Formats: sequence, C-alpha cells, structure tokens
Amino acid sequence: MLAVTMGDPAGIGGELTLAAWRDQRPAGLPPFLVVDDPARLKHVSEQLGWEVPVHPISRAEEAKECFGEALPVLAIEVPGVICAGVANPANAGAVIGSIEKAVGLAMSGEVGGIVTQPVHKATLYGSGFSFPGHTEFLAYLTGASEPSIMMLAGGGLRVVPLTIHEPLANAIARLNGQMIEEISTRVAAALRSDFGIAEPRLALAGLNPHAGEEGNIGDEEIRFIGPAADRLRVAGIDVRGPLAPDTMFHAAARATYDAAICLYHDQGLIPLKTIAFDEGVNITLGLSIVRTSPDHGTAFDIAGTGKANPASFFAALRMADEIARRRAAN
Repeated sequence: MLAVTMGDPAGIGGELTLAAWRDQRPAGLPPFLVVDDPARLKHVSEQLGWEVPVHPISRAEEAKECFGEALPVLAIEVPGVICAGVANPANAGAVIGSIEKAVGLAMSGEVGGIVTQPVHKATLYGSGFSFPGHTEFLAYLTGASEPSIMMLAGGGLRVVPLTIHEPLANAIARLNGQMIEEISTRVAAALRSDFGIAEPRLALAGLNPHAGEEGNIGDEEIRFIGPAADRLRVAGIDVRGPLAPDTMFHAAARATYDAAICLYHDQGLIPLKTIAFDEGVNITLGLSIVRTSPDHGTAFDIAGTGKANPASFFAALRMADEIARRRAAN
C-alpha cells in the first residue's frame, strides 16, 4: 500500500489520482490511499463525469479493505476556495499537511512508500515554506543525515543532476571533486538497494563542450572532474568519464550505463524529458522512506479539463511499489 499526497488542489493532481483508481486494473497499478479532502475529490470526479467512488478512512489499514471498491481517502480539510487553475494561498497549509501526513505513514511503516502530486512552489513560499522543493522538505521530515539526491528516470534512462534548483552560474561555482565522489558513491549504492543492480555502471558527464578537449575548452575536466572519476574507480565503482555531454545520451550510449551523473539541472533533465516527457519519474534517493513523483508540474492551464496525461503518475506509482517491495525483501 502506498500513500499519495494531494498536491496543489487547483492543479491536476486530483484528476491523476482519480484516473489511477479508475484505471488500476488495466494499468496494473498497486493499491494506494490518498491524503486529501474527500469532498473535493468527489467534486472533481463529478465535474469530469467519472464514476469514482470516494471512501473516507480514519486509518491507513482500512485502505486495504476498500481499495477494490472505492478510492480510500485519509481526510485532510482544504479550507480555501478551490478553482481549477487558480492557486489559493489559503490552501498552502493543507498541501503541506498532506505531505507531512503521508511521510508519517511511511515512517511508521503503515504504507510502503509515498508518491507526491505536484505542488505550486510560489504559493507555498508565500505561506512561509522555506524549502526549495519536495526533495529538501522530505529530507527534513525524515531526519536524513545526508542531503537527499534527485534521480529522474524514464525511457530506459536514469539521470542524477549534482546541482538542482539554482542559477547556473552558482551551480558551476559549487562543483567540486568531493561532491562528484560523494553523490556518485551514494547513487551506486541506491542502484544496488533500490533497483536491484548488482554491479552499477555510471556515466559521468563533462562540464564543457566535448568534455573540454583536453583543456582547450575549459579545464574543469582536468582539474577536478577527471581526478574524481579516477578516485571512484580506485574505490571499486564502475564509472566512465568525464564524457562529452552531447554524445552520451543517444541510444547506443545509454545502453552502456545504468545512471548518468550530470553536473547541473538541465544537462540531465533535457535528455530525460526529450526521451520520456510523458513517463518520467522523480525519485528521491537517500531517504529512509520510498518517495517518487510524476515528473511534471501542476499544469494549471489544463486543470479541471480531464486532459492531463496520467502516464507519469502511473509510472511513479509502479516504481514506488517496486522499490518498496525490493527494500522489504532485503
């Protein structure tokens, strides 16, 4: 059993959750409960003309009993007016509360993992939310001793950006060999524990065009990227690179590694979203709980229309279930 968060109630999260329950059998989806407002989900279902029965529950264990007949909803009140596509700051507390409740269920072992629906960060920031995003907030809630790591997966590709949501100039200035070694080592460990890959293969991207051309187009590869890769290999981690970023993502290249270590956000997310735009999954590595998320935003422009593609959310559910089962078996 998984727990799904509400996400921003003005976005497409509710539609995706309802679609997942509706299509659970043909899509081969695992059972889940949702931490949400039952009344608002019922309203969304009726507005879309979908026959999705909503069943309020008070405890997670009740979800197993009713999932086959109705969508189990662990109730949380949404106090503000909900208008599809229009964020309401009055609902920020409920959005945050849904995440906190789902994390609590996972930490207590009442659910095997969580799948988070997209939030509208600007709305949360306005309420005093001080974290850059889900990844950092989840690390705080779970008491993670090390920074959590964002992995994106889809279309046979896994990418891990070393730096995430910050200006590119700042990201490049922060890069160093220690960061490369530490994150690469943890990614290799996660590939073993969460993905069942006994001997993980990593591909390390260079920073400059053509990976610097031996120092002729920037020297970062020579100064610290290459030496970090050498130390990783000495430590027994199978890593190739630094590789030319423009030639490491075609089909033949992708077949030679299990995850790409990228140096900044867009270096990894552009190829991932090009290859698997509708099916990408965001996985947080380094947490004591399992967490995945669809790799898209709130889509306010189509919220309430029923047009949202649920493929990424479905993939996130399947991946969370697979990782949870693998962890439970080890």
